[in-house]
Order: sequence, then C-alpha cells, then structure tokens
Amino acid sequence: MAISPIGSILGAAGIAPTQPTQPTQPAQATQPASGGNTFTQALENVQASQDNADTLAQAAATGNLTDIHNYTIAATEASITTELTVAVRDRAVEAFNEIMRMQV
Repeated sequence: MAISPIGSILGAAGIAPTQPTQPTQPAQATQPASGGNTFTQALENVQASQDNADTLAQAAATGNLTDIHNYTIAATEASITTELTVAVRDRAVEAFNEIMRMQV
C-alpha cells in the first residue's frame, strides 16, 4: 500500500509546499563598553516606559485618548519592566551579600 506524500496534497489544495530553509548565521553581538552602561540604558528604558504610561494615563483622564487599549498596554509594559528591574536588583543584592559572607 503506497502512501502519497503530504506535499502533493498541499499542492492540490492551492497551497504551495514549503521549502526547507538554510540555517542562518547568528548575528554578531556587540559588546557594550562597560556593564554599567548597559545597566544605565536598561534603567532609562524602564523610566521611558513609565513616562509613556503616565502620558497615556493623562490623555485617557482628559478624554484625549481615542484607544484606551494603548494605555492598558503601556501600563502593563511599565509594570512588568518595573517588576523585572526589582527582581534583578534583589538578585544582585543577594549575590553581593553572599559574597560578603564568604570567608577569605
């Protein structure tokens, strides 16, 4: 009993069968000048997302915002980025305290 390949079934339905893709080279990651610079940029991004949420909240309160969804998305994004920042800070403090407890 012969089984017909799936590609011919998809081709018959008007959908072209997919072609296998070649693996791509991973993008070269650029190294920041220092770790502090990266951390500063991350904090600036958190501040920017909070500012955006605040601006949209003011627009919603004054009736100038046409899509309330934009505010909801911005507020959720600001909340999540703040929670992530606090979690990273807590882990850094925990690691520092663990290092300070080590005996030399």
